[in-house]
Amino acid sequence: MYPNQIIDALRHVRYPGTGKDLIESGMLEDDIRISGLAVSFSLIFEKDNDPFMKSVLKAAEVAVQTYVDANAAITIHPKFRKQQAPTPQTDRSLHAKHIIAIHSGKGGVGKSTVAANLAVALANRGNKVGLLDADIHGPSMPKMFHTEDCRPVSVEVNGRDLIEPIEQYGVKMLSIGFFVDPANAVVWRGGLASNAVKQLIDDANWGELDYFLIDLPPGTSDIHLTLVSALQLTGAIVVTTPQDVALVDARKGIDLFRNEKVNVPVLGIIENMSWFTPAELPENKYYLFGHDGGKRLAEELNIPLLGQVPLVQSVREAGDNGTPIALQTGHPAAQIFDNIAQKL
Repeated sequence: MYPNQIIDALRHVRYPGTGKDLIESGMLEDDIRISGLAVSFSLIFEKDNDPFMKSVLKAAEVAVQTYVDANAAITIHPKFRKQQAPTPQTDRSLHAKHIIAIHSGKGGVGKSTVAANLAVALANRGNKVGLLDADIHGPSMPKMFHTEDCRPVSVEVNGRDLIEPIEQYGVKMLSIGFFVDPANAVVWRGGLASNAVKQLIDDANWGELDYFLIDLPPGTSDIHLTLVSALQLTGAIVVTTPQDVALVDARKGIDLFRNEKVNVPVLGIIENMSWFTPAELPENKYYLFGHDGGKRLAEELNIPLLGQVPLVQSVREAGDNGTPIALQTGHPAAQIFDNIAQKL
């Protein structure tokens, strides 16, 4: 390994506060040391309470292992241009009347599509809404909100440096996708991923919110337990398709929240992809993934069925274009999400 390889690898890491890479930002100290597979260097931050420090240090480590040597043992020393006394953090910056986790037992059931549209539908009703994309390994909200090129900045609030969420369509939103290269996989262990999610909650300028929605990763993991212990959740919503395979995993997700050690109310089930309706035959329904599976599960477990969302091409197109279908208030699918928001 050579120093120039390290420098080139760090060009792939952006500092979120400016959007520039670490080399362009002048953050790399001239102290690269290489001994076999051991690499050490320093990154310079403006302040010792920089809200992006943890994520940037990890991204730099991953970049060197990705572009130089996967077996490299990396030590990164943070340095600071301005030394500040630690600010007592007796209160997190999140103040929300209702904190709601949106969960699915398995991937591919449309949980993020539901979360994005539900957030917009609640905002359409005049609520102050925050949305956290906590799916560390598959962040999709930057795409769904057409904010892929946005980079959160740091703002000072009451003596604290906080991350300013990106606001789009009346929704304040943060995602790990804003801080990593979208072309690279996020290879983080459970503890690191959980800490990153906590930082996006505690070190962000969310302000006063009526609803704070959390788009959880599918399944059950450290992130789920971290959020349950760190936040007083109002409740959880479980998203599933009518398919038997999805219902098995949805049942496990419901059991997670109802476990006596977790004890989070399940506010309802949303059945997604309930039927397929072609645009040219709007009255026809084709039950591709089964019929009323989510509805039956809700009845069996005595949980409200918040809504059934059909498999409609325009919903997928709207998500891919970064304009959730809930923005089109006259669209039948938008009315479904508005009805779900009203029930919630």
